Amino acid sequence: MTDINATRRLAGIAACLGAGTAVLAGAFAAHALRDRLGADAIAIWRTAVDYQFWHALALLGIAVLAVEPAPALRWATRAFVTGIILFSGSLYALALGAPRAIGMLTPLGGLAFVTGWACLLAFHLRARIR
Repeated sequence: MTDINATRRLAGIAACLGAGTAVLAGAFAAHALRDRLGADAIAIWRTAVDYQFWHALALLGIAVLAVEPAPALRWATRAFVTGIILFSGSLYALALGAPRAIGMLTPLGGLAFVTGWACLLAFHLRARIR
Protein backbone atom coordinates (compact mmCIF):
# COMPACT_ATOMS: atom_id res chain seq x y z
CA MET A 1 0.00 0.00 0.00
CA THR A 2 1.42 3.38 -0.93
CA ASP A 3 2.00 6.06 1.67
CA ILE A 4 -0.90 8.16 0.39
CA ASN A 5 -3.29 5.21 0.40
CA ALA A 6 -2.24 4.35 3.95
CA THR A 7 -2.94 7.92 5.05
CA ARG A 8 -6.34 7.94 3.34
CA ARG A 9 -7.23 4.55 4.81
CA LEU A 10 -6.16 5.44 8.36
CA ALA A 11 -7.93 8.81 8.25
CA GLY A 12 -11.08 7.27 6.76
CA ILE A 13 -11.23 4.44 9.28
CA ALA A 14 -10.53 6.80 12.18
CA ALA A 15 -13.22 9.19 10.90
CA CYS A 16 -15.83 6.46 10.73
CA LEU A 17 -14.94 5.02 14.13
CA GLY A 18 -14.71 8.46 15.71
CA ALA A 19 -18.01 9.73 14.34
CA GLY A 20 -19.84 6.48 14.98
CA THR A 21 -18.71 6.21 18.57
CA ALA A 22 -19.50 9.91 19.13
CA VAL A 23 -23.08 9.23 18.06
CA LEU A 24 -23.22 6.22 20.37
CA ALA A 25 -21.73 8.21 23.26
CA GLY A 26 -24.26 11.00 22.74
CA ALA A 27 -27.14 8.56 22.67
CA PHE A 28 -25.79 6.74 25.73
CA ALA A 29 -25.71 10.00 27.67
CA ALA A 30 -29.18 11.01 26.53
CA HIS A 31 -30.78 7.72 27.46
CA ALA A 32 -28.69 5.79 29.98
CA LEU A 33 -26.82 8.51 31.84
CA ARG A 34 -29.26 11.43 32.05
CA ASP A 35 -30.77 10.21 35.32
CA ARG A 36 -27.50 8.93 36.75
CA LEU A 37 -25.19 11.94 36.22
CA GLY A 38 -25.54 15.51 37.38
CA ALA A 39 -25.84 18.47 35.04
CA ASP A 40 -22.11 19.25 35.32
CA ALA A 41 -21.12 15.71 34.37
CA ILE A 42 -23.55 15.70 31.43
CA ALA A 43 -22.07 19.01 30.23
CA ILE A 44 -18.56 17.50 30.39
CA TRP A 45 -19.79 14.44 28.47
CA ARG A 46 -21.37 16.66 25.79
CA THR A 47 -18.12 18.57 25.37
CA ALA A 48 -16.31 15.26 24.82
CA VAL A 49 -18.89 14.17 22.24
CA ASP A 50 -18.75 17.53 20.42
CA TYR A 51 -14.96 17.58 20.14
CA GLN A 52 -14.83 13.94 19.13
CA PHE A 53 -17.39 14.43 16.40
CA TRP A 54 -15.86 17.61 14.97
CA HIS A 55 -12.42 16.02 14.82
CA ALA A 56 -13.84 12.85 13.26
CA LEU A 57 -15.20 15.13 10.51
CA ALA A 58 -11.74 16.69 10.20
CA LEU A 59 -10.33 13.18 9.73
CA LEU A 60 -12.86 12.59 6.98
CA GLY A 61 -11.63 15.78 5.35
CA ILE A 62 -8.06 14.48 5.49
CA ALA A 63 -9.17 11.25 3.82
CA VAL A 64 -10.60 13.34 0.98
CA LEU A 65 -7.64 15.75 0.78
CA ALA A 66 -4.98 13.04 0.69
CA VAL A 67 -4.51 12.73 -3.06
CA GLU A 68 -0.73 13.06 -3.06
CA PRO A 69 1.92 12.18 -0.49
CA ALA A 70 1.90 14.80 2.26
CA PRO A 71 3.62 14.23 5.60
CA ALA A 72 1.54 17.06 7.09
CA LEU A 73 -1.63 15.04 6.48
CA ARG A 74 -0.13 11.96 8.13
CA TRP A 75 0.82 14.02 11.17
CA ALA A 76 -2.58 15.73 11.28
CA THR A 77 -4.26 12.32 11.25
CA ARG A 78 -2.10 11.10 14.11
CA ALA A 79 -2.65 14.30 16.07
CA PHE A 80 -6.44 14.23 15.70
CA VAL A 81 -6.65 10.56 16.72
CA THR A 82 -4.43 11.27 19.72
CA GLY A 83 -6.56 14.29 20.58
CA ILE A 84 -9.77 12.30 20.45
CA ILE A 85 -8.31 9.64 22.72
CA LEU A 86 -6.75 12.02 25.26
CA PHE A 87 -9.19 14.95 25.23
CA SER A 88 -12.53 13.24 24.75
CA GLY A 89 -11.45 10.07 26.52
CA SER A 90 -10.36 11.94 29.64
CA LEU A 91 -13.58 13.97 29.67
CA TYR A 92 -15.70 10.82 29.37
CA ALA A 93 -13.77 9.33 32.27
CA LEU A 94 -14.14 12.47 34.39
CA ALA A 95 -17.87 12.62 33.71
CA LEU A 96 -18.15 9.04 34.96
CA GLY A 97 -16.31 9.87 38.18
CA ALA A 98 -12.66 9.09 37.40
CA PRO A 99 -10.07 10.68 39.70
CA ARG A 100 -9.46 14.36 38.96
CA ALA A 101 -5.85 13.52 38.04
CA ILE A 102 -7.21 12.09 34.76
CA GLY A 103 -8.02 15.71 33.90
CA MET A 104 -4.30 16.28 33.33
CA LEU A 105 -4.70 14.40 30.04
CA THR A 106 -7.36 16.81 28.74
CA PRO A 107 -5.00 19.71 27.87
CA LEU A 108 -2.61 17.26 26.22
CA GLY A 109 -5.48 16.17 24.00
CA GLY A 110 -6.28 19.81 23.29
CA LEU A 111 -2.65 20.36 22.33
CA ALA A 112 -2.88 17.38 19.99
CA PHE A 113 -5.97 18.93 18.35
CA VAL A 114 -4.15 22.24 17.86
CA THR A 115 -1.15 20.35 16.45
CA GLY A 116 -3.44 18.62 13.96
CA TRP A 117 -4.89 21.95 12.81
CA ALA A 118 -1.37 23.39 12.50
CA CYS A 119 -0.41 20.41 10.32
CA LEU A 120 -3.44 21.05 8.12
CA LEU A 121 -2.43 24.72 7.86
CA ALA A 122 1.07 23.65 6.81
CA PHE A 123 -0.44 21.34 4.20
CA HIS A 124 -2.56 24.14 2.74
CA LEU A 125 0.30 26.64 2.76
CA ARG A 126 2.37 24.19 0.72
CA ALA A 127 -0.44 22.91 -1.51
CA ARG A 128 -0.26 23.55 -5.23
CA ILE A 129 -3.41 25.08 -6.62
CA ARG A 130 -4.58 23.26 -9.74
